Amino acid sequence: MLRRTQQHPHGMGEFMARGDAEPHRLDVARAQFEFDPVIGMLDAFDRHVSTHIETLGTHRAAVETGGMNRTPLPASVVAGADIRIGTGLSRKFEGAEHGAHVSYFYVENQPGQGPGLHWHPYSETWVVLEGTARITVGDDTFLAEAGDTATGPAFVPHRFTNVGDGMLRLIGIHASPTIIQTFLDEDESARSVQA
Repeated sequence: MLRRTQQHPHGMGEFMARGDAEPHRLDVARAQFEFDPVIGMLDAFDRHVSTHIETLGTHRAAVETGGMNRTPLPASVVAGADIRIGTGLSRKFEGAEHGAHVSYFYVENQPGQGPGLHWHPYSETWVVLEGTARITVGDDTFLAEAGDTATGPAFVPHRFTNVGDGMLRLIGIHASPTIIQTFLDEDESARSVQA
C-alpha cells in the first residue's frame, strides 16, 4: 500500500512504499517524478482559482465563487477525429491540451481486447456505454455492463477486457489533466488498445 506524507499541502509531497508496491512492480520514484508537474499545477490552481462546492437539494440559491464568476472560460468542442487513436474509433483526450482538469479514453474494443495491466498516480473511473467488461483492480475482478460505473484508486494495477459477444464501448476518465500510465507487462501494452 502507498502512504502519503503530509509534507505538501495536498498531502502528495512524498509517497512511501509500504506492502504491495514491490509485488506489483510499482516504480514509486518514477511516479513521483511524473507526478511533480501535477502537484505544481495544483499549487497554481490554489493561488489563482477559487474553490466552488455545490450541494444537492431542494433549496436553490446563488453561490459566490470568487474569481470563477469574473473570469469566464471559452467553451470549445474537440472533434473526435482530432483525438482518434490510430485508424479505429477509440479516442484519447488529454485535458491539459484543452484547458480541462480531467482526461479520458473513449474505447471501442472487440471481444477479447483490452489494455494490459497498468497503473496511474491518480484514480480512474470507467463508464460502460455498451457491452460487458471484465475489470480487474488489484486482487478484485468483477463484471460491468452497459450503464455501470466502476472505479480504481491511484497506484493500484488494473485492466479491463471485453468479455461480451459484441463491441465494448466505455469511457475511462482519468482524474488528471494529463494521462500518466505505467504498463507492468511491456508485451501486453504493445499489443493492446490503451485505456
